[in-house]
Amino acid sequence: MSGSVVDVTERWIRAGGRKIALGQRALVMGVLNITPDSFSDGGRFLDPRHALDRAQKMVEEGVDIIDVGAESSKPGSKGVDAGEELRRLRPILQILGKQCPVPISVDTRKAEVARKALDWGVNLINDISALRFSSDMGTVVAEFQAGIVLMHMQGDPDTMQDCCGYDNVVEEVKAFLRERINVAESYGISREQILIDPGIGFAKNIDQNLQLLNGLSSFKSLGQPLLVGVSHKSFIGSVLERPIPDRMMGTAAAVATSVLHGANIVRVHDVAQMRDVVTMTTAIKHAYLN
Repeated sequence: MSGSVVDVTERWIRAGGRKIALGQRALVMGVLNITPDSFSDGGRFLDPRHALDRAQKMVEEGVDIIDVGAESSKPGSKGVDAGEELRRLRPILQILGKQCPVPISVDTRKAEVARKALDWGVNLINDISALRFSSDMGTVVAEFQAGIVLMHMQGDPDTMQDCCGYDNVVEEVKAFLRERINVAESYGISREQILIDPGIGFAKNIDQNLQLLNGLSSFKSLGQPLLVGVSHKSFIGSVLERPIPDRMMGTAAAVATSVLHGANIVRVHDVAQMRDVVTMTTAIKHAYLN
């Protein structure tokens, strides 16, 4: 199974009490940052009322999954403790977990935070450390039969941009993810729960990010659904020489490329616009394949 090529177009993700269907169109995961320091929208949704309004807006725009994060992972960022993360998450998740019509993901590395979030009704854990930061994370995910995103990163957010040494970034990221899939399975996490993320922007320089986007199709050999996050990231700003507010068109190009090369889920800030990009790119791809 580990080395086989699996068609994910007719598959689903087991995510707690939900099954998230994967079809021809890539799913759109909308980002909801409730932090003061996230690179794109830090501070905008710290007020729980604003965060809940934003979640409702994303649902109206056609989001498929909402990813809530209470700890910034931008390059150079310092972590927060589990208590602070939970303080930020509680008023949002205790409502969204009961009322939101789409699945909820929480972007956390901490098992303590994941357990409470899953108690509150969250469906997926988006772990940028791929089960390496918290020794109990795999046990928690297995217990709740939650979905889990395993992402590639070297170092941690504070140091990762000093850890960009690769001989072949695509093959090395793929080997890392293969190993983390095996680790997840050792905890009793099933293949139906696991998504993989090559970690665009995490411990990669501009050229390495571009190489990963070009090489996404090779990750299909791992047999797991592929999540890709490119939205407004610094490599787009570097290529286009644009500040964060002016990176939507560059993001659209990177999202379209991700879909054409096999992404099953794209993680974005601009839900309505990127859903259009995904829908149009899928129509072109499907027409070509047929």
